[in-house]
Amino acid sequence: MSTTFHPRDLTRPGPVRTAAGFALAATILFALAPAVLSDFRLGLLGKFLCFAIVAVGIGLAWGRGGMLTLGQGVFFGLGAYMMAMHLKIADAELRGDTVPDFMQIAGIRELPGYWAPFASPIVTILAIALLPALVALLLGLGVFKRRVKGAYFAILSQALAAAFAILLIGQQSTGGSNGLNRFRSFFGFDLADPANRRMLFFIVAAILLLVVAATRQLMQSRYGELLVAVRDQEERVRFLGYDPANIKVVAYTVAAFFAGIAGAMFVPIVGIISPADIGIVPSIAFLIGVAIGGRTTLLGPVLGAIGVAWAQTTLSESFPSAWTYAQALLFIVVIGFFPAGIAGLAKLRRRRTKADSTDDPTTSPSEPELEPAR
Repeated sequence: MSTTFHPRDLTRPGPVRTAAGFALAATILFALAPAVLSDFRLGLLGKFLCFAIVAVGIGLAWGRGGMLTLGQGVFFGLGAYMMAMHLKIADAELRGDTVPDFMQIAGIRELPGYWAPFASPIVTILAIALLPALVALLLGLGVFKRRVKGAYFAILSQALAAAFAILLIGQQSTGGSNGLNRFRSFFGFDLADPANRRMLFFIVAAILLLVVAATRQLMQSRYGELLVAVRDQEERVRFLGYDPANIKVVAYTVAAFFAGIAGAMFVPIVGIISPADIGIVPSIAFLIGVAIGGRTTLLGPVLGAIGVAWAQTTLSESFPSAWTYAQALLFIVVIGFFPAGIAGLAKLRRRRTKADSTDDPTTSPSEPELEPAR
């Protein structure tokens, strides 16, 4: 009895290789990085890991689903502001005040009604996990059910990010253009303590590994195959009896869920959140990292987001006015000449090496003979 193989199975990493990859990543994040980096640099890396979490979701929605998400700053901002509101209320309670310090300066003597639920840590955590995903679910149903896609969806999502940033600027109760900052505690832990700062890094590193593992399972599942099929041949998927809108909504919602969690962790690590961190420019910056790393791969968005954020932090210190132009030029070069990103170049090189070895008559085949999948 012959065994039927699917060509896809031969290109997927096996469980041993996957486990080794996660073990290596965990070793780098939990052992090597804390040992060689100062507390300041470790905090910077934690900030970059927050961007990487957003990038994983974009890779799923854009790379696998073909949805050019230019508005992830909205979901990042929702998670960030909800966490910031809780931290400011907790700090006020530690001082014995009824409202946060910036509200006292602005003359606000009573906590606004929409702030009150975030006094509870449990409500805050649930809201961070559910609200960005719920907003994405409702928005996705409204957009994808009407078959809005391509450039129209990209413009709509970008306009949403701009509107959200403008709304926050006009709100005194959320700090206006200055945002929320000067957080002193994180669920009872003193943020001035270096040990607690390292704890935050370990938390965000663990979240990143969990997000990557969950995304990998989605990509390799039946749903992942349908998502790629919708990206490539949406009408054929509809003809087969599936609703492409539902498939897109799931990926869009998952990406928003990841972005909300990343925003929530960004706040205690960086110490500030403002409209400048969630508008059009940050949303495009998320996208640039994914494009450079390789949007169709699993680790490409992670490495691209970390690399671009590191380059921005490093180069902007020496060339503050030139970094924006360099970032735009890099994005144009990648999209125009290397659409698959850096990870795509590596895959192309492996394919060429494999093809050369196959064409060599002295090389004996080491793979099983394939039969059509039944």
